Amino acid sequence: MRHVLAAMLILLTGCRSLGYYAHVTHGQVTLLAERRSIDKVVADPKTPDTTRRRLTLAREARRFASSRLDLPDNRSYTYYVQLDRPWVAWNVFATPELSVSAVTHCFPVAGCVAYRGYFRKDLAEREAARERTLGHDVAIGEVPAYSTLGWFADPILSSMLRWDDDELAGTIFHELAHQKIYVKNDSSFNESFATFVEREGLREWRGARKQAAPDEKGDVLERSFTTQVLALRDRLAAIYAQPWTDEAKRVAKAEEFEDFRGRYLAWRDGEAGGDHRYDRWMGRPLNNAALLPFGLYDTWVGSFAALFAEVGGDWRVFFARVEGLARLAPVERTGELERLRGTDRR
Repeated sequence: MRHVLAAMLILLTGCRSLGYYAHVTHGQVTLLAERRSIDKVVADPKTPDTTRRRLTLAREARRFASSRLDLPDNRSYTYYVQLDRPWVAWNVFATPELSVSAVTHCFPVAGCVAYRGYFRKDLAEREAARERTLGHDVAIGEVPAYSTLGWFADPILSSMLRWDDDELAGTIFHELAHQKIYVKNDSSFNESFATFVEREGLREWRGARKQAAPDEKGDVLERSFTTQVLALRDRLAAIYAQPWTDEAKRVAKAEEFEDFRGRYLAWRDGEAGGDHRYDRWMGRPLNNAALLPFGLYDTWVGSFAALFAEVGGDWRVFFARVEGLARLAPVERTGELERLRGTDRR
């Protein structure tokens, strides 16, 4: 039935969309065809020791996710795929030249999102070039993992093994949370929910393994840096709303980005204590599109933390309450999330 539905959806789209869906379908089918059971990979004497250790940890985290966090108990993350590339996919983000609003793309299952994903870098670069010919700001983001929302048994990918143990386990929790609850056309809700499940799940995972609580330095720096990026986005939005000529807006835009680079250096060498983790991102061309992912993953994390505290840390009750939020109309849902955020005591 899923294959029939997919075929019908493709027939209802134009030629360009037909080519895109064909590419995505081929990429997904290739991943499914190349899956190997993690149990078999771990048992294989040809498997490198480092890969065996990481997959053993991933297998333990996968079991913990269902047994202790009430996340879906299915075949996702019980398989492994060794990719022939550093990333599984690349996302193309675009905005108008003088706007911070995303050029959105709508899909039958995921709803509308602020990017188009490609399994091949050359196709992502081709799409980026097409967007630039339209006068848009463009950015390409590397994707180490993604979720099919339970439609397929998502595998552990070799691109995920470059992370440390916490990031690997946390990503499994994050992606399974998307399978648990997902709201079409509300990326902030979905990503904030999954990010909370990832962070709280990781705290419980480490506790169960008699390890110290996760180091919060990374989260603190991420929140601080994200706050600065969002402030930059607000300043740019204010510039674009002015009754100025386009050329005057372009000059002001360039000045804002240059000013932000100076602010970043002061923050890195001051508040961040010389931490260089964001240097690679800052070394890329800065434009409106590059700012799009920021704030997407943590807008409502505090709201979900407050809700989790309200239910006494009971995962089943928590998920039931989140499902209730998911059923609300967008305005009502946002209002309830705002209320919860106001009670966050973290």
